[in-house]
Amino acid sequence: MPVSTATLGSVSFLSQLFNPDVSSLSCFLNHTKLSTLYSKPSLLKKPSSSSLYNLKVSASSASANPKTDNSQQAEAAVTAILDNSVSTDEIKPAPAPARRSADWKAARAYMHSGFIYGGRVEGFNGGGLLVRFYSLVGFLPFPQLSPSHSCKEPNKTIHQIAKGLVGSILSVKVIQAEEESRKLIFSEKEAVWTKFSTKINVGDVFEGKVGSVEDYGAFVHLRFPDGLYHLTGLVHVSEVSWDLVQDVRDILTEGDDVRVKVVNIDRGKSRLTLSIKQLEEDPLLETLDKVIPQDGSADSDSLTTSNSSTIEPLPGLDAIFKELLQEDGINDVRISRQGFEKRVVSQDLQLWLSNAPPSDNMFTLLARAGRQVQEIQLATSLDQEGIKKALQRVLERVP
Repeated sequence: MPVSTATLGSVSFLSQLFNPDVSSLSCFLNHTKLSTLYSKPSLLKKPSSSSLYNLKVSASSASANPKTDNSQQAEAAVTAILDNSVSTDEIKPAPAPARRSADWKAARAYMHSGFIYGGRVEGFNGGGLLVRFYSLVGFLPFPQLSPSHSCKEPNKTIHQIAKGLVGSILSVKVIQAEEESRKLIFSEKEAVWTKFSTKINVGDVFEGKVGSVEDYGAFVHLRFPDGLYHLTGLVHVSEVSWDLVQDVRDILTEGDDVRVKVVNIDRGKSRLTLSIKQLEEDPLLETLDKVIPQDGSADSDSLTTSNSSTIEPLPGLDAIFKELLQEDGINDVRISRQGFEKRVVSQDLQLWLSNAPPSDNMFTLLARAGRQVQEIQLATSLDQEGIKKALQRVLERVP
């Protein structure tokens, strides 16, 4: 069986070097050594046993048919062995197409492994940065930049920021590598997520800066101890304020400084859910003692305790009581005491939930109208959230 020898510059060698069967880390290490040889031809003239590997390459083919074209040769089974048995004078640079093909394989290896790559910014255009990846140039869209750049220089446009980044090295991840369509896309956000997402937990509180504001909420950049804003999370419109928010833009503006709480981390999708309102006490969670503090400043008759049968329910409460008793988990409803505030909160009837969790299957509501406040005790097996939902259903049924 005829035997042929493949040089370093052959397509078949580079095809084997980045065989997808080998680990992406091995691909990266081997590719780094080859890149060194290509980028430093002076090393080939003065080989050093301590700094330069020689390569012995052997290949076998079923036929020595001279009509076999380059694409068929590229599919030959090739084995590369690192040793010192071949003189460096025999090593020839790979043709440009073979080099590019190998680099595309390296890009796919980076994408599948999730390794972070340090790419040099070669330039920019209207949509993003041009980043060098060995012999290839990929694209980093502006939305995939870390928020640290715009937060550091808030007065600059994105194109001014991009101009300042030319020549710098950015840590990025390959998020798309399609050789056929020549699409090589990078993300700095994904690389930053890998580094900093491990340093946050649900319940953590951060100083933040508001980024873009949308109909559904606001994106907030989180400030880390190094003073930079590395990660971005979403404050949904429902988590902006305890008050009803019709338009987020009425409350938040790009560039505002806010404090946020981390309420959810989706590590699989690299997403953070944040809340502003959870750092404030729910104004609907109150007790009668809080509404009418007994510090001597109130009138002596401002707070009274009576049998529920002697307290006349506020207008509209009777209908609400009947509907509450129709809800599963609510066994009894009664007024325990009432009081009078110094000011009129609202002429309309309002129902407020207690900030105290249910105790011994008892939960407290407050009914308020004008200056009058009545404390309502519910005998229930529901938790606080269940009571809130039941009350919402009842209020939808009562006119």
